[in-house]
Amino acid sequence: MPEDAAVPGFEIGKDGVGSIVVGVDGSPPAVHAAAWAAGLARRERARLVLVYVEPLASAAYWTSIGMINAAEAANDFVAELRTEAGQYLTQYGIEWDLLHHRGDPATALEQIAEELRADCIVVGRSQRGGHLLGSVPKTLVTRAQRPVVVVP
Repeated sequence: MPEDAAVPGFEIGKDGVGSIVVGVDGSPPAVHAAAWAAGLARRERARLVLVYVEPLASAAYWTSIGMINAAEAANDFVAELRTEAGQYLTQYGIEWDLLHHRGDPATALEQIAEELRADCIVVGRSQRGGHLLGSVPKTLVTRAQRPVVVVP
């Protein structure tokens, strides 16, 4: 190889799937998305990164007491999710991690995927009647810098 030839950097999905970021929030579509992503991670021997993004836009964050209660509920949810994910994913030999962030879910999922150099982001389809995509999947599909899979 000539000295002046550029050494290629990281390319999403170029050498197979290395890591997958999946948004989880406890909803049925998010559970389906996590199951689909887990299957892909198992088949590809990829790292699965479950991400719970606690949205700060809810009314619970408008008062200090509400904020404390919402944060406690989120921490409890993450602890329960960690236990359930560990029981399920470990039995299939899937390398995994669980991250808890606060803020805008679409922005956080893309930022985490970028930091981890994930090959794709997986999210569940919106539960809102009649809409194929909710705000998180729609934002990711239109703005993400990597493939986005929306699971029904």
